[in-house]
Amino acid sequence: MKRVTVLMGGWSAEREVSLASGANCAAALTQAGYAVATLDARLDLAALVEELRGQKPDVVFNALHGRCGEDGNIQGVLNLLKIPYTHSGLMASAVAMDKPVAKKLFQQAGLRVPEGRLLSRTELLKGDPLPRPYVVKPFNEGSSVGVSIVREGDNARPFEGIDWPFGDLVLVECFIPGRELTVGVMGDKPMGVTELRPKSGFYDYANKYTGGLTEHLIPAPVPPAIYEECQRMALVAHQVLGCRGVSRSDFRYDDTAGDDLAGIYILETNTQPGMTELSLVPEQAKHLGISYPQLVSWMVEHARCDA
Repeated sequence: MKRVTVLMGGWSAEREVSLASGANCAAALTQAGYAVATLDARLDLAALVEELRGQKPDVVFNALHGRCGEDGNIQGVLNLLKIPYTHSGLMASAVAMDKPVAKKLFQQAGLRVPEGRLLSRTELLKGDPLPRPYVVKPFNEGSSVGVSIVREGDNARPFEGIDWPFGDLVLVECFIPGRELTVGVMGDKPMGVTELRPKSGFYDYANKYTGGLTEHLIPAPVPPAIYEECQRMALVAHQVLGCRGVSRSDFRYDDTAGDDLAGIYILETNTQPGMTELSLVPEQAKHLGISYPQLVSWMVEHARCDA
């Protein structure tokens, strides 16, 4: 029986989501017949390595989200320990997490991305760097952590009245009106397109992880050409970044463009998609007839270390 350690928790802003993902994965892997242990990755590398060696896993299921779990750091540790792990390797994880770098690779591959600039907080506070509305986000966080939209008529400047623990550099992008779409990729195949319709506001952290706040429509009710283009772009992004296992790419679709493919913009690719009961990749897998235990089993069987 293959031994699997589910690595979860961590110390990023997405700790609670990771704990939920990890608990679901552990239960499903147990159901699938694996010998499963869980490990809450605290900010103590020596203790983490000691616990991993003590558990002696054949595979680590990486259910960490955010910095250190999703940016190549834990992948490097697992490479050194020679323990195969799920999801993408060190380089793909690091590049995907650095949004400005990932956007440059997407552009070089011919994918449409929103116009944007990487600025310091001081520069941003001097005045609007782009016409309003525009989006302000950390350049290396996931799950829409820290994302805000600066709109016409807003009196407050970015960062006024909010906590911003994400460093001095800020990514500012043009706001793309329209609809929120997302595409999972499993191996070398797109899993489908889901449209996300928040009942209020935009698809932020609360709308992602609070039940009942966002409607998930799969397959997304968009023109066939748009559906296919989103799937194509997600697969290209997965390949350009060097991802493996499962990834998920997020898009904005300016539906005023109709079926004009120029209305689709890729926002980012997630190398560690959420695995909670509200998460999108398990939902797309289910739509394809792949159960949750089958999905996580596939991920375990395709785990490896970087070459």
